[in-house]
Amino acid sequence: MTSNSGSAVAKWISIVVMVIGAVMVVSGAVTYGQVSSTLANERISVSEDACLGGQAVAGPFAAYCEAMIIETHALEATGGKTYAELDREDPLRDVAMNGSFLRASLFTSVLAFGVSIMAIGVGIVFIFIGAALLDITSHLPRTT
Repeated sequence: MTSNSGSAVAKWISIVVMVIGAVMVVSGAVTYGQVSSTLANERISVSEDACLGGQAVAGPFAAYCEAMIIETHALEATGGKTYAELDREDPLRDVAMNGSFLRASLFTSVLAFGVSIMAIGVGIVFIFIGAALLDITSHLPRTT
């Protein structure tokens, strides 16, 4: 009587790992696309005096450049003071607050891009691991 249940379990596990990897790749790609299209729908352009000046904000690098120039512009407008450093009655406090909110929103999108790229990368690794495990199991000797 031939028993190959260990090999069958390993094959099943390898297929599950590859499916999980594929789901991660697709999920990461969908997330990246969703964040990109949501940013593009806002019709934001990177300020001309920033890196990537004039480019539409629809990707991580443009979002980062715009966030950094917002900081520069807000600090210029407030005389180099941040929101926390301005008096409560100072009308420039609203400028600093809006700059902080805009930067936080853009950095959140940069983070979302990064996480989606990481999910794609981890998914690809899972697919490779599953494929390697499947190949290894095909070379295992049958036991009796």
